[in-house]
Amino acid sequence: MTFKVAVVGGGSWGTTVAHLVSHNTETKIWCRDGEVARSITRKHRNTKYLGRHRLHPELEASNDLEEVVSHAQVILMAIPSQSYREVFRELIGFVKPEIPIISLAKGLEQQSQLTMTQLMEDESPGRLTGVLTGPNLAAEVLSGYATASVVAMQNQSVQFEIAKIFSTDTFRVYTSRDVIGCELGGAFKNVLALAVGMTTGLGTGDNTRAAVVTRGLAELARLGSAMGGLPETFSGLAGLGDLVATCFSPQSRNRYVGEQLGKGREIQEVLSEMSNVAEGVVTAPVVSDLAKEHGVETPISDQVSAVVRGVITPADAYDVLLLREQGSEH
Repeated sequence: MTFKVAVVGGGSWGTTVAHLVSHNTETKIWCRDGEVARSITRKHRNTKYLGRHRLHPELEASNDLEEVVSHAQVILMAIPSQSYREVFRELIGFVKPEIPIISLAKGLEQQSQLTMTQLMEDESPGRLTGVLTGPNLAAEVLSGYATASVVAMQNQSVQFEIAKIFSTDTFRVYTSRDVIGCELGGAFKNVLALAVGMTTGLGTGDNTRAAVVTRGLAELARLGSAMGGLPETFSGLAGLGDLVATCFSPQSRNRYVGEQLGKGREIQEVLSEMSNVAEGVVTAPVVSDLAKEHGVETPISDQVSAVVRGVITPADAYDVLLLREQGSEH
């Protein structure tokens, strides 16, 4: 079975997924920027976000949201978390209640502390929703390197049909019913990538980075389980897999921001130079607040939150973590 697919969001990941899905079914992408939309349709490139990468020749784009979504049978939302609600409110006026909407975002709404599927339920109760997540770096997907991802939905029959629209010879898609766990993994790993970047900017070595990733994963598993996620999710693609890719790849936006902070630059200066969003910057304070609400210790995330809020420096955060009392690993 094939679907008409609408991708909402013309940044690097939204465009990459639209290119991917175009191999399997009719796909159209909404771009806020009309110039980006014209570049995708006419030149088969999104030079603003993806440089010279060639896109599928049948992929079309528009900056008219109603035109893109009104006839779609599946909608994929690639909108940053802090703008997600605004765009979602606009698009649900153009689509029927039975149309499934899949989030491609990896963040938490700052004010409400909701994941994107929780936000969609808040705005459109009872709608079929889900998330695509995992260790998926846009440039590598576009280059055709082997990649694995996971689609998480509660409705299994729809889930398997949705998974097929993403699957190619090099993009393997697994399924999960742990929607909250998968979303938390995708959001939390951006915070930990900031931490790894900071240690790199401070001049530390691989031992330090390995310790941050390992203890950070323990924080993710504790908080994610307390919020209803399944422990096995955090050792899978949506947890450990995404964490490794984001923490160690030079393509990672969040790692880059952390590294620049570690070198002593101001956060607003770093962010102002970027065309893409580093979700971890707004997610870190949310994770820290959620941990307090659930009575879970997240020392690394707490220090990252303090740095992005301008309370302490990365060097101070590093010292605080080294001075923590040592105890059992488990």
